[in-house]
Amino acid sequence: MRIVELLRDGPRPVGEIAGRLQLRQPQVSKHLRVLSDAGLVKARPVAQQRIYQLQPKPFAELDTWLDTFHRTWEGRLDSLEEYLNELQAIQRKREKKKMP
Repeated sequence: MRIVELLRDGPRPVGEIAGRLQLRQPQVSKHLRVLSDAGLVKARPVAQQRIYQLQPKPFAELDTWLDTFHRTWEGRLDSLEEYLNELQAIQRKREKKKMP
């Protein structure tokens, strides 16, 4: 996730990613290979370096998928709010009846 967050700001070479995250280059390369195999990043060679950048399509697909959960939870939270408002109204009525 830290690599993805770093690449969110723009393409970076492996060495820079390793330096910024204070990791060894082989570790970073291994993680980048996993991200690349998943289609989340793409590398392009520039001289002796490989520059990695995020691929927008999988993140757009993830955002669309997560949005379905957002709509579901928003509806549930709206229902919960209505229920709590009803409970508060009942409580206020009970308190008014107790007053002399």
